Amino acid sequence: MTKPLPNRERPFEIGIYNFVDNGTHPITGEKKDPAETMRNLMETIELVDQTGLDVFAIGEHHREEYLASAPVVILGAAAARTKNIRLSTAVTVLSSDDPVRVFQNFATLDLLSNGRAEIMAGRGSFIESFPLFGYDLHDYDGLFDEKLKLLTELREAEKITWSGKFRAPLDNLGVYPRPVQEKLPIWVAVGGTPESAVRAASMELPMALAIIGGMPERFAPFFDLYRSASTQYGFDPTQIPLSINSHGFIADDAQEAVDAYYPAQTAMMNKIGRERGWTPATRAQLESQRLLRGSDFVGTPDEIIEKILFQHEIFKHQRFMMYMGNNSIEHKKMLHAIELFGTKVAPVVRKEIASRNASAG
Repeated sequence: MTKPLPNRERPFEIGIYNFVDNGTHPITGEKKDPAETMRNLMETIELVDQTGLDVFAIGEHHREEYLASAPVVILGAAAARTKNIRLSTAVTVLSSDDPVRVFQNFATLDLLSNGRAEIMAGRGSFIESFPLFGYDLHDYDGLFDEKLKLLTELREAEKITWSGKFRAPLDNLGVYPRPVQEKLPIWVAVGGTPESAVRAASMELPMALAIIGGMPERFAPFFDLYRSASTQYGFDPTQIPLSINSHGFIADDAQEAVDAYYPAQTAMMNKIGRERGWTPATRAQLESQRLLRGSDFVGTPDEIIEKILFQHEIFKHQRFMMYMGNNSIEHKKMLHAIELFGTKVAPVVRKEIASRNASAG
């Protein structure tokens, strides 16, 4: 097996993730044709590939507001339209899925894309998939732990013998097809619990930490915990990439970015907040998150560059993923934002981080 590059030699990766909301405007209620939204999404993914970004990921959701309950189908269509970008989920809700089927789907995607598939496994930010597929929320943690272990074992050999609590056993059964990549990449999405960071480290799986609120510095202990736990379990943390996943939007003018992003974002966050008992947030409160020490990446290319590099000083991560997928934003503005991200932000960030790594090495 090819040995992975040390993190200091690994090119910094920049990507986009999208939840494929149906485009209904959360303020006006104006609806989009779902087929149009999907056509726009394919155009978006093609542009991500053409502008030289590294990764495109789609989140799995089972709610009325979203169209991506089957993200691997969408990624399969994207595989036929792209040449270079890695194709991932953000996330695959593994707790309510079958790891064997997940592996088969992504191995097929890997064949279609000639070795560009990745899995980002997580428990998801919503719970609709649990009753939908017949799972008990009381088993929330146990389901994810067991299924993640099985998924990692499926990478190792064509035939597997396995038994657990939540799935029928496997007795020397073959799992096909096999992917192009020698070891299909599996990332673990972490939302802010120390146990999740330790779990990923204990299995030598890359961690993608979601920062969608608060000051970034308060998340530094998760990276410290991951790296120390990785060492304790006998793995080399300098060989395992880590990612930051955050929300944002880019425009030529900062106020234009704010005006495009925050009205819909405020309405959506408060809708989710009502479901979860959160205190309502004002637009001004959310806009404060775009400042250097906030969580959102909303502004001009120069502001986004500064913020990515600021966080890299804190985390020393190897990948940055931005959620830039609010389909109530005008499609041509979204395409321009992606163009700015790929042609103005990414080259500067990659060059500066490569220089930092060379100096540190």
